[in-house]
Amino acid sequence: MRKGKKIRYTDEPIEAKIIPDFLPPPGELILKEDNIKVTLTLSRKSVSFFKRQANRHHTGYQTMIRSLLDRYMGHFEDARP
Repeated sequence: MRKGKKIRYTDEPIEAKIIPDFLPPPGELILKEDNIKVTLTLSRKSVSFFKRQANRHHTGYQTMIRSLLDRYMGHFEDARP
């Protein structure tokens, strides 16, 4: 807005209605898994790759690595006879 220009308000009626809250609370939006902390040594090259990708996709690199491992495991777990 330009400096010096005044805002002109009116008394026009606003047609609005209250909508009941239909969203779940924030705690129900996060799917928590039973995780276990491990110590794992990875190559500098791998960690650098995941950090770059995580920055590009606005997520954590450890989350990406965990997701990759879960998907890999799921592929072979589903393929069992």
